[in-house]
Amino acid sequence: MNYIIRRMQDRDIPQALEIDREAFPTQWPHPTYASIKQELRNRLARYLVIAKPRELETPKQKTDNKSFWEWLIHLFDHDRFFGEELPPPPKEHIIGIAGFWVMVDEAHITTLAVRNAYRRQGIGERLLIAIVEMAAELRADVVTLEVRVSNKQAQALYNKYGFQIVGTRRAYYTDNGEDAILMTTDSLTSIAFQSHFQQLMQAHQMRWGEHYVNEASHVTLL
Repeated sequence: MNYIIRRMQDRDIPQALEIDREAFPTQWPHPTYASIKQELRNRLARYLVIAKPRELETPKQKTDNKSFWEWLIHLFDHDRFFGEELPPPPKEHIIGIAGFWVMVDEAHITTLAVRNAYRRQGIGERLLIAIVEMAAELRADVVTLEVRVSNKQAQALYNKYGFQIVGTRRAYYTDNGEDAILMTTDSLTSIAFQSHFQQLMQAHQMRWGEHYVNEASHVTLL
């Protein structure tokens, strides 16, 4: 399977919202089309997607009632009457999203999520690899993040990539008041970190075998 890793674009926002609500159903408030669009224009922020080409669908010979009503609801609920025109559906299926901010010498991960149907297939790990690669290109010295105390699976992934627990944010999550663990890497430029990171990248490729075309690299802050 071929995947594309690239910067998120406006046309990806509807799918990004789907993935966010799948991954974080209890989060409040949820991001909106407008809030993500604003983030994409934030010079400190970087948002990535992993995408694959959509499967070709056989066109229907005629429109049934369900399709008609879906079209009618879409027509009258469309943002053309209340705001900006939504972009047309993309030709790619977005299966994972990630975002981070670069502030001074720190890249802080704000989101990392994968569609439920694609979990446990190395997609989230590949997004994390892409974040670290881009953070290094942007000359960040460390990568940091918050993760729920109860999310042991995510903590294990981050620990695998050299993130260490450095603190706790009490009642960080507004949906249930759960604490967050603050984690950070060693310096991205250190020999020890780079050696370990390169080994993990090679192991990931050997295990999953997918081919990723990275179109998100070689970027600088404006």
